[in-house]
Amino acid sequence: MTKYLKPKEASELLGVNVRTLARWEKAGIIQAIKTPSGQRRYDVESYTHSFSVKKETVLYCRVSSHAQKPDLNRQVAQLQALYPEARTIKEVGGGLNFKRKKLLALLSQILKGEVSRVVVAHKDRLARFGFDLFNWLCEQNKCELIVLNEKELSPQAEMVEDILAILHCFSSRLYGLRKYKTLLNNDPELCKEPSKPS
Repeated sequence: MTKYLKPKEASELLGVNVRTLARWEKAGIIQAIKTPSGQRRYDVESYTHSFSVKKETVLYCRVSSHAQKPDLNRQVAQLQALYPEARTIKEVGGGLNFKRKKLLALLSQILKGEVSRVVVAHKDRLARFGFDLFNWLCEQNKCELIVLNEKELSPQAEMVEDILAILHCFSSRLYGLRKYKTLLNNDPELCKEPSKPS
């Protein structure tokens, strides 16, 4: 449970002036509440926690299939040229799949406050849909989400792109199922009649 201290107690503990605490509160460096009588109480742990956790910049690069490996390498090169000190996450998986292991691990780090910035080449590299939710989660956890190649589209053009993305995704799944069915039909082991016990 969070322990809130009076301004004088917090300033003595942190070794700063009470006015400095007020400035830090305004800047979002330390969290504070007001009592019903209007007096401030400071959460000193929010200040010390922000310094105890080393936040990092993460570059997230994704493609839908292994055939798109050259595109993945281009994304990595572009992002690393701008953020050479950042950690890079490379992932192969569909944009509609929200169970991607590396994406979930990144979200977990964001929620713990371990990430200061996430950089992606395009919005759809993070997720085909739900980008605004990711952006909100980042904002709530003091993490900046940067999209390098963001293009402004009209609502109609954006909807057309979304529909095409959905069609492409599901047609790829359907093609994969057909390919799997063909492999099953052509497997000589599966076509054999089961031997009857004597």
